[in-house]
Amino acid sequence: LCICRLPGCKLTEASCEVLASALSSSSHLRELDLSNNDLLDSGVKLLFAGLGNSPCQLEVLRLPGCKLTEASCEVLASALSSSSHLRELDLSNNDLLDSGVKLLSAGLGNSPCQLEILRLAFCEVTEEGCASLASALKSNPSHLRELDLSYNHPGDSGLRLLSAGLEDPHCRLEKLNVEHGGQYTIKHGLRKYGCDLTLDPNTAHRNLSLSEENRKVTWRIEEQLYPDHPERFQDFDQVLCSEGLSGRCYWEVEWSGRGAHIGVAYKGINRSGRGDDSGLGPSDKAWCLVFWDDHYSAWLNKKLTTIPSPFSPPSNRVGLYLDWPAGTVSFYKVCSDTLTHLHTFHTTFTEPLYPGMFVWCHSSVSLCQVGVPVSNTT
Repeated sequence: LCICRLPGCKLTEASCEVLASALSSSSHLRELDLSNNDLLDSGVKLLFAGLGNSPCQLEVLRLPGCKLTEASCEVLASALSSSSHLRELDLSNNDLLDSGVKLLSAGLGNSPCQLEILRLAFCEVTEEGCASLASALKSNPSHLRELDLSYNHPGDSGLRLLSAGLEDPHCRLEKLNVEHGGQYTIKHGLRKYGCDLTLDPNTAHRNLSLSEENRKVTWRIEEQLYPDHPERFQDFDQVLCSEGLSGRCYWEVEWSGRGAHIGVAYKGINRSGRGDDSGLGPSDKAWCLVFWDDHYSAWLNKKLTTIPSPFSPPSNRVGLYLDWPAGTVSFYKVCSDTLTHLHTFHTTFTEPLYPGMFVWCHSSVSLCQVGVPVSNTT
C-alpha cells in the first residue's frame, strides 16, 4: 500500500496510534490523507511519533481541518528537523495562528528538512507568522518551492518579506499563493468559509411562504399566489437558494416544527413529478440529510439510513460544509460554538450546487447569518 486516503472518516486519536505503529515499521506508505477528521493535537502527536522513526518513508501528509493548534506544530517541527522524508505537508483550515507557524518555521529552517510544498490556507497567519516563514527560507533556501498562504492576512510587510524569496537566486521558492488576504478571513473553524445565502422565490413550491428577506421558509396549508415559473417545484414542498456554489463554503440553517430535508442539489433537478430525481432524497442530483426531533437519516444507496445521534445537547441548528473541489459535503449539529459531525457525502461534483430544503408540513427553516455574500452565483 503506497497511498492511503481517509478524508472525513470520523477518525480520532485512537486511529492515529494504529497509523503511527504502521509508519514506524517498515511501511511502504508514501501518501496519507486524513483531511477533515477530529484528530486533535493529541492524535497528531501520536502520528508524528511514527514520522520521526527512520523506517518511515511517508512523503505526502494532508491534515486540513483536523482541529490542530500550535501544539501540533511543535511536534511536527521536531519531525521536520530530523531525517524526515516528508516532501508535501497540508495543514490548511487549522487554527495554528502566528505562534504555531513560528514553531513550524523553526523546523523548516533546519538543513535536514527537505519539505517542498507547504499549505497553510485559512490558518490565521498575519505579518508575524510571515516573518518567521521568511526567516526559515533564508536559513534553508534549497528545498521549499511552493507556499500556500491564501485566506490569511500577511499584510504588506509580510508579503514583501515572502516575495523576496521569489526573487532570491539562492532560494528555490517558485510559487507563493496569498490570494484573498484580509481581516475578514480571521474566523475560527469552518466558519472561515461562511457565506450568506438567500432563498429563490422562483423555485418555491406554492405551499411554501418566504419571509425575512427571503431567508426563512414556512409551510402553509393555503397555496401562495406565486406566478408560474419553469423553475418552480410543482409536487414536492421544496425551495432552492439563489446562489450556486462551486468552491469551499459553509452555512447554517435552523429548522422548527415536524422536520425537514436539508442539503444541496444540482440546478437541473426535476421541478415536477414525485420521482427520485425530483426531490432532495435518493437522487444522483442531490445530497441531503433528513431531520426530525433529535433524529437524523441519510439516503445511502437509495435507502433511508439512520445516522447515530451524537452525545450532545439537542439542537435544531445544522451546519453544512461544501468542499466542491474535493467532492464532499458535510453536515454538522451546531450547539453554541461546537460543531458535531453527523455525516459526509463523497462524490465527484460536475456543476455548481444549490443549497435547498424540503419543508415538512407545519415546519419552517431559516438561513442563519454566518459569513459574507456569495459571489459565485450562476
